[in-house]
Amino acid sequence: MTDCGACIFGCEGLYLTQQEKQFFKSVNPWGFILFARNISNADQLRALTADIRNTVGWNAPILIDQEGGRVQRLRSPEWSEWLPPLEQVSHTPDSQLMQLRYRIIAAELHALGIDVNCAPMLDIATRDSHEIIENRCFGRDAGTVTQMGRAAANGLLAGGVLPIIKHIPGHGRANMDSHFELPHLDTPLATLQASDFIPFKGLSDLPMAMTAHIVYTDIDPDHCATQSPAVIKTIRNDMGFDGLIMTDDLSMKALQGSFADRCNASFGAGCDVVLHCNGIMDEMAQVADATPALTGTALIRAEAALNMRKTPEPFDIDAAKEQFHHLMEKAA
Repeated sequence: MTDCGACIFGCEGLYLTQQEKQFFKSVNPWGFILFARNISNADQLRALTADIRNTVGWNAPILIDQEGGRVQRLRSPEWSEWLPPLEQVSHTPDSQLMQLRYRIIAAELHALGIDVNCAPMLDIATRDSHEIIENRCFGRDAGTVTQMGRAAANGLLAGGVLPIIKHIPGHGRANMDSHFELPHLDTPLATLQASDFIPFKGLSDLPMAMTAHIVYTDIDPDHCATQSPAVIKTIRNDMGFDGLIMTDDLSMKALQGSFADRCNASFGAGCDVVLHCNGIMDEMAQVADATPALTGTALIRAEAALNMRKTPEPFDIDAAKEQFHHLMEKAA
């Protein structure tokens, strides 16, 4: 990992174009993220992940959102389908079963060359939660979310896939979709510390976290978490998280200004890496121009995260799937 840009990019389609190859080779992003638009079948996906790494010339991390349920980029019939996390926990509140679920997910990802999952989501579901968030949560209390989040992370790590905790410092109370507008939470800091922050503090040893595009008015009334030095300081000091902090997608409409403005505000707040997802070349070029090289403490955190990747131990995925479904049926 040398001379990387402090950014993570998506790509447009099923294969890298020549323009994308030239751009990625020049910019050398620290990582890449895949979406449904990039997926046709297993052979195609393995070829794409290999081509991405060949283009930049090193074993760059490749991310995906595979929470299971509504948010999963890999779908049947080729890959496993899952209940949304909240529904699974409501059905069977067994952390060992949750760990098995994410060990299976890790096996499916690792076989494709994908080694980072944007999960577990440590947001706590509330009566105010927007539907974009609610059933993706593990529970409605900090204890359940912490327990299930740890189980999910353990399953991923055992399968050679790095987890990303999100959306730090907590998205569960938001009643707006930050893909389209900027939520403001007036919840007192003491209340957040007594509930929303607890799962993130409990899993602060994990390698990476993704920010929330939310304004927490009792911490910083003027900036969303992604762009707030005060919120990033809270994450570092109050929660004790010293891993790599990456932004949520910079192209989300919760953020304002040019992509240079968005990058500058995010890095200025203390984020280590910025994320841009949609694969639009003009936007990626703007982000790249505003993104520094990954150096200093951010580089140390990035290296520490990648050092947690490991070769999975032998794993019988078919037997594991059979065991999972048997235990789910038994609990019905």
